Amino acid sequence: MGLFGSPLRIQVSVMILAAAMNPEALSSVEDSIARMRRGDPDALGAVISRYQHRLYRYLLRLVREPATADDLFQQTWLRVMERIGRYDAHRNFESWLFSVAHNLAVDFWRGKRGDSLEASDLSDSPGERLPAAGPDALEQLLDFERGAMLAACMDDLPAIHREVLTLRFEEDMKLEEIAEVACIPLSTVKSRLRRALEGLRAALEARFPRKWGA
Repeated sequence: MGLFGSPLRIQVSVMILAAAMNPEALSSVEDSIARMRRGDPDALGAVISRYQHRLYRYLLRLVREPATADDLFQQTWLRVMERIGRYDAHRNFESWLFSVAHNLAVDFWRGKRGDSLEASDLSDSPGERLPAAGPDALEQLLDFERGAMLAACMDDLPAIHREVLTLRFEEDMKLEEIAEVACIPLSTVKSRLRRALEGLRAALEARFPRKWGA
């Protein structure tokens, strides 16, 4: 039976709805992951409750279409349930979960013109150095009052840069975790993040020169 017509899809959809209505239904995420690995589909509720908002935000940053992000969100949990038996318990579950979502987003972008998560990035070239963003770059990027400006400017960046900024600053992932999620070398994460920060700063200064303070 096809993936999208399977009883598993219906079951996962019900779990997503239940988690949204009762986020404290199950408390121990670690225990729930272990139960999922043993084949207990009812354990999915606690895991969804823990990650649903962050995962959806990540997908929305990548595809910029709520309907598409919602579909990829459901596909991600379906894929998790299908592959949880092969999940290595020694691996960081959060990184694994986001890598599942990343791969589905890659599939979504394939065949489309324009944006891509597989695009070649000039910053990946060995030895390339980018200008420093300044000692207060991270503090400015995390300034709550400028969140709306950041979101607007991030939409103008390539998907590969939106992804690395989202994982680093919104999901607070380490560079090594980002490398695992995006399936790229650590050196590529570092160079891509530098280029993404420069692109974001340039967009902010262009859109909001007075507020950003070039």
